[in-house]
Amino acid sequence: QVQLVQSGGGMVQAGGSLRLSCAASGRTWSGYDMAWYRQAPGKQREFVASIYWSGTGARYGDSVKGRFTMSRGNGENTVYLQMMNLKPEDTGTYYCNEGGTFGTWGQGTQVTVSS
Repeated sequence: QVQLVQSGGGMVQAGGSLRLSCAASGRTWSGYDMAWYRQAPGKQREFVASIYWSGTGARYGDSVKGRFTMSRGNGENTVYLQMMNLKPEDTGTYYCNEGGTFGTWGQGTQVTVSS
């Protein structure tokens, strides 16, 4: 059974950058689309970005367009979320996902942006 193992994240000041990674282990690439979501305390989960299993077709939530970039490593079972010009409102727990709501989720990674 596939597992999604996340790494990266941490604390950064506003305007800074972070990169999140999500590695799929347990089998080769499934063919499912991959996505990132985030959830801030007291708020609903929010779509951040998604990408086709081929590594193309990236889409972004309105709040992160132009600042975040999702990609897939060539020949790797890993996707990345490069976050630039971070804002305090980007603070939250970030989750990678494969296959939608009822698919597989990573363990979550905390991102904290201070003003």
